[in-house]
Parts: sequence; structure tokens; C-alpha cells
Amino acid sequence: MRAVIQRVISSQVTIEHKVEGSIKKGLTVFLGVGQSDSLTDVTWLADKIMNLRIFEDNAGKMNLSVKNIDGELLIISQFTLYGDCKKGNRPNFMSAADPEKAKVLYNLFLQYITDNYTNKIQSGIFAADMEVSIINDGPVTILLDSKVKTGEAE
Repeated sequence: MRAVIQRVISSQVTIEHKVEGSIKKGLTVFLGVGQSDSLTDVTWLADKIMNLRIFEDNAGKMNLSVKNIDGELLIISQFTLYGDCKKGNRPNFMSAADPEKAKVLYNLFLQYITDNYTNKIQSGIFAADMEVSIINDGPVTILLDSKVKTGEAE
């Protein structure tokens, strides 16, 4: 699984002119699912995101996690994180999971965070055409890939 994590002051996702999810201070997470991903990737990535120390403490050091600040999360599915642009100018999405598998793992990711953490969780709708509004804080943007931790990067 791949994630682009942005530290935000606020963020919201709108679908067909209706606000589907909205958060205040916390993290906006764009989440992509790859062909070889499994429940192990879900739990590793979710725990990693929740424990990333990317919020400032009283001394101005990035020492606090979204858990520590009781921050909120907006989680958006984004298969384009698996776009391969090595050849030509049109991305190849062959490494992205098929939609059925991706939806299952995306929903497991949401459920895992909801079941294991007390933070407010909002999300978009899987595979919907979404408008995402973000007010970045910093900006701070982190890239994570569950395969890189094990040396399995595709």
C-alpha cells in the first residue's frame, strides 16, 4: 500500500456538490492499494501513519503523532499512487490492485483505524470522482510504501 500523508489545518472532500467528509487539524491521507497488498500491509501502514511524529511539540520539534494531539483523519482512496511513468508520458496503472480487491483493503484500512484508535476518522467514497480541499500545515508531506519497509518495493 502507498500513502501520501499531508499535515493539515483542515481538509474536506466533496462528491457531487455534497461534503462527504471534513476534518480540522490532523492528517489527510491519500491511500493506494497495490496488486500484492494484504492485511499485513493494511495494519503496518495504518499503525505507521497513526504513530508518525510529524506534529510540533511545545519546543517546536516534530515530536507528536496525530494520536498525541487528538488530531483528525481524512482518508481518500487514490489508485493513481500506483501510476508508473517510467516509459512514455501516459501513466501505467498495472501495479494497482483491481477495484474489487482495492475496495476491500481500503475498507479494511478504515475499519482497522476506527477499531484501534480513538481519533475522528472521515473518508471519501471509494472510486468516486472527488474534489479535495486542503489547507496544508507547514507544509508537511510524507510518502509511505508498505513494501519499502520489507524491501519488496515494486
